[in-house]
Amino acid sequence: MTERVRPRDKMGPLARQAVAVRAMGSPFVAAVLEAGERQLLRAPKTAALIAAWPSDRAADALAMRFNAALHALARAGDDAALSLLYSTYDGDFDRVIGDAMAAADGEIAIWMRFPPQTNEVGRTAAIMAALMVLDKSVGLPVDLYELGTSAGLNLNLDRYAFDLGGKRVGNPASPVKIAPAWHGPSPEPRAVTIRSARGVDLRPLDVTDLEACERLMAYVWADENGRSRRLAEALRIARAHPPQVDQGDITHWLPAILAAPQDEGTCRVVTHSMALQYLDGPSRAIVEEAFVSAGARATADRPLARISFEWTPARDAVHLSLTSWPSGTKRHLATCHAYGAWIDWHHRTF
Repeated sequence: MTERVRPRDKMGPLARQAVAVRAMGSPFVAAVLEAGERQLLRAPKTAALIAAWPSDRAADALAMRFNAALHALARAGDDAALSLLYSTYDGDFDRVIGDAMAAADGEIAIWMRFPPQTNEVGRTAAIMAALMVLDKSVGLPVDLYELGTSAGLNLNLDRYAFDLGGKRVGNPASPVKIAPAWHGPSPEPRAVTIRSARGVDLRPLDVTDLEACERLMAYVWADENGRSRRLAEALRIARAHPPQVDQGDITHWLPAILAAPQDEGTCRVVTHSMALQYLDGPSRAIVEEAFVSAGARATADRPLARISFEWTPARDAVHLSLTSWPSGTKRHLATCHAYGAWIDWHHRTF
């Protein structure tokens, strides 16, 4: 008898995300999420948290919070069976995951109350490519600002080495080497000058805090060792060159930043990657209005740009877009893997 496959709209949030995760190339994490869905009855606090979640579970990355909580437990090493499963990517998923959920139900539920802190440096390849397109237009040093910056690792993008479809840019001596699978024409290499870099986060992470660093490492998918090594190197660079990260609310911070005087002959660039999905409707409206108001004040000598790396409203693709003022022109540069593993480059005007 053929087993009936449950329709996606009938799946719970963990199993539903497992489908997307497997399509993105991580069968181990998909199996963890599927086992977690089946074993929720053994973790009543976690199950109640998920059932009563007050907003969009997908937009709030609830499944990724759950996965990171389990990864953190495995990394801690107190649950030998869980650590073995995570090191071999093989075993009795339901038994091991279920036992771990039962033993650490409260800890998992507490972890899931806080938003993800991925700080995925792989996304900086797309951001650097957008900065090169912008530099072709304005040719000015950049004051870079990031929304939802977490530990600020992406603010150090000029300290990383990039291979963008065969075009090598950035710092060639950097231990952080980012080479996404590239589809389409390569952007023209440009020497982008980052004059200053500053970010904001509601709960910024301190790169000198080992517990905070462990939280970042836990959000890397356990079967993607290359990402883990790259994150560890980015953290080492950040400890040597601490990024400037403010603690604050985007809706207060961004309007203040954009209203502050801008030096003539500089380009103000605001970037955000997988950050706006965590804002509610009124907060997003404040962000959009801040850009509109600042764009109206921009001039050729004091231009403004916005680089967005975010899900589409339908959450069916991640788009890299560049909006430049004073013209207000918005360009869809690329469609990207959510963590920057591949970039489908569309922009053809260099």
